[in-house]
Amino acid sequence: MSLQPQPAAARGFLKPDAPPCWTTGVLTGVRHGFFGRAGGVSTGIYASLNAGPGSRDDAEAVRENRRRIAAAFGVDADRLVGVHQVHSPRVVVADAPWPGDRPEADALVTATPGLVLSILTADCAPVLFADAEAGVIGAAHAGWKGALGGVLANTIDAMCAKGAARARISAAIGPCIAQASYEVGPEFEARFRDADDANGAFFVAGEGDRRRFDLPGYCAARLDAAGLTHVTRLDLDTYARPEDFFSHRRSVHAGEGDYGRDCSAIALPA
Repeated sequence: MSLQPQPAAARGFLKPDAPPCWTTGVLTGVRHGFFGRAGGVSTGIYASLNAGPGSRDDAEAVRENRRRIAAAFGVDADRLVGVHQVHSPRVVVADAPWPGDRPEADALVTATPGLVLSILTADCAPVLFADAEAGVIGAAHAGWKGALGGVLANTIDAMCAKGAARARISAAIGPCIAQASYEVGPEFEARFRDADDANGAFFVAGEGDRRRFDLPGYCAARLDAAGLTHVTRLDLDTYARPEDFFSHRRSVHAGEGDYGRDCSAIALPA
């Protein structure tokens, strides 16, 4: 696997009054941010930058949070585009804000400057892609099912169809659940081994018959298998950092009944 050493992710701001976010030097020539839960207006279990319209949070609060994320890129809220995520390998091309409902997919690609691609997560891996020279970017939601199904390779293929070159594409794997926090059953590991027995390398022993799965490591391996050589991981565990990130698994363990969503976004300069 050719995961390249990169400068550590830095927490900063796209604009002085924007919500804080993490960025990485591997995504050169584009604007991007991995936003956590700080800098918004939501309260309670959704505090504060919940960007998920699918949550049961106050809809006006979610709209304001999304407006703040869009404003961090200097655009109106309608230019922060996303998809109705369904844990699939499907990728769509966005040339403008959607005229109606969001399409069902788990990745987006664009060559349109000033259009902000966004992915929502709460333990799954957000992956941002860029070929700044070609002017093509992508964003993918890689939960275990989508990653196993090929959403990352499909995103790269869709970028190449828009003019990107595989050798130039950089990718960053954002905050997601880490192996130490991701306990699964033996049937989960068997599903991965059925696809490729070498996938056993992404599992270690847990309690009893339980196993622990390395989601970011698996995503990095899929990117390597797809031919990318400029890849970095932020290695920020969403489950273990409640002050920074939303986590579906943590919310289930705490019996909270619902959870907020973190937003990861990327745009070509307008």
